[in-house]
Amino acid sequence: MAAMTTTPERTDPPYIADERTMLESWLDFHRDTLAMKCAGLDDEQLRTASAPPSDLSLLGLVRHMASVERGWFRTVLAGEDVPPLYLTEEDPDGEFHGLDDADTAEAFATWRAEIARARELTRGRSLDDVGSRRGRHEVSLRWIYVHMIEEYARHNGHADLIRERIDGVTGD
Repeated sequence: MAAMTTTPERTDPPYIADERTMLESWLDFHRDTLAMKCAGLDDEQLRTASAPPSDLSLLGLVRHMASVERGWFRTVLAGEDVPPLYLTEEDPDGEFHGLDDADTAEAFATWRAEIARARELTRGRSLDDVGSRRGRHEVSLRWIYVHMIEEYARHNGHADLIRERIDGVTGD
């Protein structure tokens, strides 16, 4: 059974809003877009690689974005000491590997949990609040939001091509 059996709702970002609302709306839009690209597919389809020799897949993208959410919001912004989700020193791209045995429902649940935790950690913070990246660079919440929007937008382009390859479904 697929981890996402229904198409999620996606709300277009407002054309006019304050900066924070705009940033959070665009980030949510892109999160929902990735969910839409995965909706209705079974486990095998979610594991389907884009094109050999690449091992880029929709499931890998979901696992990757769970890791990215965790890294930027929990580790960098909040300073939480949390272990990596799927990668190791031996396999820094582990999100995309070993998918034959990966639990798709777990991956989607983890991704959703990391999004929920990111929302908790940003609630009440200023866009000027900073976290530390590897103790070397201060990074503002504003920068993290912009980076996350870019990260999702780039990978949603990949997701669109992968989904079209799987079943011909296209869209924005």
